[in-house]
Amino acid sequence: MTRIYRGPVIDPHHHLWDLTLDRHPWLTRRPADAEEMVYGSPAAIRRDYGVADYRRDAAGQTIVATVHVEAGWADGHPLEESRWLDGLDHSSGVAARYVARVPLDAEGAAAMIAAEAENPRVVGIRDIVSWHDQPAKSFARAPGLMSDPAWRAGLAAVERQGLVFDLMLYPWQMPEAERLVAAFPDLTFVLEHAGSPADRSDAGMALWRDGLAGLSRYRNLAVKISDLVAYDTNWTLHSLSPVIRHAIDCFGAERTMFGSDFPVAGLHAGFAAVYDVLRTVAAAYGEDEQRAMFFGTANRIYRLGLAANAGPDDFLEE
Repeated sequence: MTRIYRGPVIDPHHHLWDLTLDRHPWLTRRPADAEEMVYGSPAAIRRDYGVADYRRDAAGQTIVATVHVEAGWADGHPLEESRWLDGLDHSSGVAARYVARVPLDAEGAAAMIAAEAENPRVVGIRDIVSWHDQPAKSFARAPGLMSDPAWRAGLAAVERQGLVFDLMLYPWQMPEAERLVAAFPDLTFVLEHAGSPADRSDAGMALWRDGLAGLSRYRNLAVKISDLVAYDTNWTLHSLSPVIRHAIDCFGAERTMFGSDFPVAGLHAGFAAVYDVLRTVAAAYGEDEQRAMFFGTANRIYRLGLAANAGPDDFLEE
């Protein structure tokens, strides 16, 4: 029997920004030759996106709390993004926790990480390592960051502070990521966007599937299934389903969480459409597994401390 999850949802991946602050260079000052990013042009999201905008997009999705993931705040203004987020209205649960940005190989990275860790809303750090030989599709400032001793020293500071590390990469970087995750067994990693399956060729998807299976062997790594439409812009339920199922089957529900990546995912899908796909695919799994993927895994890893008070029958409908 197919049963669709209708219980409380935690969205562990979205962004907010105020472009009048002039702190998001990737949105406000992109050169013409770099306009087409891996998911296409960001022109449609080149506008302010605040709590009210997120709540409007997420209406009807039973979202009780969210995790804000750093939104490319300019490196020259460390710690500002978390302070800006602190000033927002958190009463609806939006941005209840933050994954902050610190360039791990920067001078003073350890001090910046310690300062972020003093904020009780900061539960994680992200420094994107996604490297592409086409500059417009590359999110990282250099290749091989995961193997760089200075960068790893910064990651060690993340571990010392008891924070999570959000890991964003491309599939061809997964062997390097395996070595990284193995080298930090006491650090919790979250692999974003299910490992970013950007190469949709048969060989590219085989590389992604094998790489994801290899990474899933490390118990200190969880997977966040988010914004798959960025890499499959002509998506259908049929095209997204095997990607979602492979990620779930590799990691298991207890290490899987579903996220929106709004407003970026909004370039290619509405919020309801994203969650309709997730709910439809998840319906093939058991009630406890669905609860974990929509709520429990994110609640545990990002230390939200929320209680799900209703029973399984209240969370699912025929």
